Amino acid sequence: MKNRDYYSSRTGKLKETPELTLKLLKKLFLVTYNKLDEDGYFQKYFGYYCVDQGDVNGELGGDIDSMIFLSLKKENLWPIQEKLESYSEDDLFDMIEFLHDHCSKPLSGYYHQFNNCGHHYDTFNNTDGQQYFREKMNYVIKDYLKGYEISNDGEILELPDKYIAPLLEADIPSSDIENINSKIQRAVTKFRRHKSTLEDRKEALRELADVLEYLRPEMKDVLDSKDEGDIFNIANNFSIRHHNEKQKKDYDKAIWYSWIFYHYLATIHAVLRMVARKEQKPSS
Repeated sequence: MKNRDYYSSRTGKLKETPELTLKLLKKLFLVTYNKLDEDGYFQKYFGYYCVDQGDVNGELGGDIDSMIFLSLKKENLWPIQEKLESYSEDDLFDMIEFLHDHCSKPLSGYYHQFNNCGHHYDTFNNTDGQQYFREKMNYVIKDYLKGYEISNDGEILELPDKYIAPLLEADIPSSDIENINSKIQRAVTKFRRHKSTLEDRKEALRELADVLEYLRPEMKDVLDSKDEGDIFNIANNFSIRHHNEKQKKDYDKAIWYSWIFYHYLATIHAVLRMVARKEQKPSS
């Protein structure tokens, strides 16, 4: 079944939407998890129950609780149906990420007819399974508090403001993976990560400042010196890259870090596009 927003939500006419509390989020999560489990998406790793064979282990073996502990360093999270009520928000988000990594689309197997035992699968596709998991689970977590989504890497990130989202989704107009693309992607992930700290966000700003520093020689060809100086003034004087008594420290970092982040990201995209345009112009 396709997930989509219906008429009232889509047109903004749904004025009073119920607050998605943690309790309600758990309920919606469980419904989604149970459906995926019923459809065989966790058989590869968690195994299944057979009326003839009993518990058939998946790739994680027979002690799932211990395997979860090895990954999450937390006890008493499994089985989900029994432990979910006691989950904190962090527990739930940890488990969502863990389930993402252990979700695999069933491709082939057989149906065990005796006592309507069910489908037993033996071949799977991780990539398709994880993509489907994100599709289903993102529809659940997108309305919780600020709104969240699972990235392609399986990390829960805060949803960006709808006006900023196109910037985060835009292709990076560069083929320099090491010095530009990877740094931008790391910065975006650090900044949007669930419960990212101010220090996490400061590190993300440093990543973007490094990209700008790398692009500085090319900026001189597409920006005037004042604009170039203003860009680096932020990083150099607002305690982003340097630390001394001259730095400006008495400002609301939660607000200004967001502004600096999107300002830098937009600047990088603009500079890369101006450089590309300049390189495409035929020389006279």
